[in-house]
Amino acid sequence: MEKLFQKMARYFLNLWQLGVLDPQKGLWTVKPALEKIAYLRSQNARGCHILIKPLCIDHYLLADDIDRQTLLRHHCFPSGQWKPARMIVETSPENFQVWVHSSRALSLEEKRMWLERMRSDPAAHPKNRWGRCPGFRNTKEKHRSPTGRFPLARLIWIDWDSQADIPLLVPESKPSLLSHPSRRGSVCRAIA
Repeated sequence: MEKLFQKMARYFLNLWQLGVLDPQKGLWTVKPALEKIAYLRSQNARGCHILIKPLCIDHYLLADDIDRQTLLRHHCFPSGQWKPARMIVETSPENFQVWVHSSRALSLEEKRMWLERMRSDPAAHPKNRWGRCPGFRNTKEKHRSPTGRFPLARLIWIDWDSQADIPLLVPESKPSLLSHPSRRGSVCRAIA
């Protein structure tokens, strides 16, 4: 677990936090320190979700609820090598979250457009987004096995040495409701 924490600290440039989400009590933050691991494990064993989030959220994008096919299409080169600046976490069997570390700040609107393009969970709003922490169990009831165990969130790939050069996306302009092709003649209506 210590090595996982060290890898995540490097990925998030030592600017990250942990969250404990209790379904009844809500969310509270925890400093990402090695001495907190036992506490986090005990909270996870009680059914709490252990989450992670970078502190400079505008340089990170989190794609959530990605299946294997979508993961490979958007985050892997045809050669089979992972694209740079990614942290890939398998949150439950064949379900993934992907963090992308951008070389530039991304607006919320731009994040929404990229997440839509990457087929991320549409309900996962990019503002203030938490991801699942690898090394802890996903305690969502729907993932409980017949033996009563929850799946372990696993770190699949991490590249802390790179930043992604994400192309700038601009919203497609929609035609104005007032614009129309010119007509012959004119129409004049009185406004009452």
